[in-house]
Amino acid sequence: MDYMQILVWLAFYSSLYILIFWLLTFFEKGLLTETKKIKYFPLVTIAIPAYNEEKNIIETVESVLALDYPKNKLDIIVVDDGSKDNTLNVIKNYLKKHKNSNVKVIHQDNAGKGAALNNAIKNSRGEFFVCLDADSTVAPDALRKMVPHFANKNVAVVLPLMKIKSPKSALQKLQWCEYLLNFFYKSLMSVLDCVHVAPGPFSAYRKSILNEVGGFAENNLTEDLEVSLKIQKKHYKLLQLLDAEVYTKAPVTFKAFCKQRNRWYKGTLINLFDYRNMIFNKKYGDFGMLQLPRVMFSGFLAVTFISLTSYRYVFKPLYRHIINWNSINFDFAVLMNNLRFPFTWFDINYTNLFFALVSITLALIVINYAYSFTREKVFKYGFISVPLYIIVYGMLAAFVWLTVFVDLAVGKKQKW
Repeated sequence: MDYMQILVWLAFYSSLYILIFWLLTFFEKGLLTETKKIKYFPLVTIAIPAYNEEKNIIETVESVLALDYPKNKLDIIVVDDGSKDNTLNVIKNYLKKHKNSNVKVIHQDNAGKGAALNNAIKNSRGEFFVCLDADSTVAPDALRKMVPHFANKNVAVVLPLMKIKSPKSALQKLQWCEYLLNFFYKSLMSVLDCVHVAPGPFSAYRKSILNEVGGFAENNLTEDLEVSLKIQKKHYKLLQLLDAEVYTKAPVTFKAFCKQRNRWYKGTLINLFDYRNMIFNKKYGDFGMLQLPRVMFSGFLAVTFISLTSYRYVFKPLYRHIINWNSINFDFAVLMNNLRFPFTWFDINYTNLFFALVSITLALIVINYAYSFTREKVFKYGFISVPLYIIVYGMLAAFVWLTVFVDLAVGKKQKW
């Protein structure tokens, strides 16, 4: 039995099902694209947890101060989580020069992002609570566009569209495409109440509901995912907007990318295990029956795929070559003289080729919609971002998932 072929079919059909499901959702339900006019200005707390962010913290704070929102209705809190660099002094010196900025600074011993956010909640005055990562900036009109959606009392969280800020490297341009596509998907998920995570950059919470679910988990790798699961468990709504924008800095190096995604994926598995009673639970509708199983199986499928692919196309051929090289005493001169590249059109697996073409075509259709609804041009940062995403992203994600399973197997731990 060709297990590799079975895996290819499984990956194709599962991906095809999900793609078609969300496309049908898009055509039937549409997106939440209406920009609501703000009618009143509630007091909003904006918390900025920071750990070793001396290079970014001022830009982040200034973007908040530049919000098109009444200044007396903003309660801004910076929480320094025991930074080892000069973050605390940088923000304090800035505020000495801008005494009318109305920014409160809290210093705590290093306890993690969840603890920093909970500290901010305890010291907050706002009806709504917004968290903003210290490496992100927000568009001036974002808060005005987000607040009106809280008119629905069942809405617990309103999320902005997150974009990569000024991508320069090929890796960042890949992430640029990834973010636009992912947030387009999240806007579709929002229609079916299937949003499973409220990212750190400028997620806005109804504070009463945030307190009701116990705030943010401390000692959790992905506190934003955990709090979202608690909110979904209470059957509140998480809305994903596409008209309010926030900009974040993406990892530049492969090492930084893997470290970030390793934490995300590992935290996802741990939290899914903790909330496993929600998976395949009809009580939670599409969220329990579709979204959580999809998130859970994606990691296992990725690891299985990269493991079998590596065995079949790397390690198994390499072992065979080593046996052959040993038979000629590793005389590579003889090997090069007899090297041939036989090829016929019958060598192509046309079934897999067909699967690949269908998948790429559907991916391009979805990517086109994603760029359109996020108001971006496909070639804004060159031709490379989309091909990189289609060809490389899956392999990168699968590799990171593999490192996650290895870390969990050996009991490796990490902090924020």
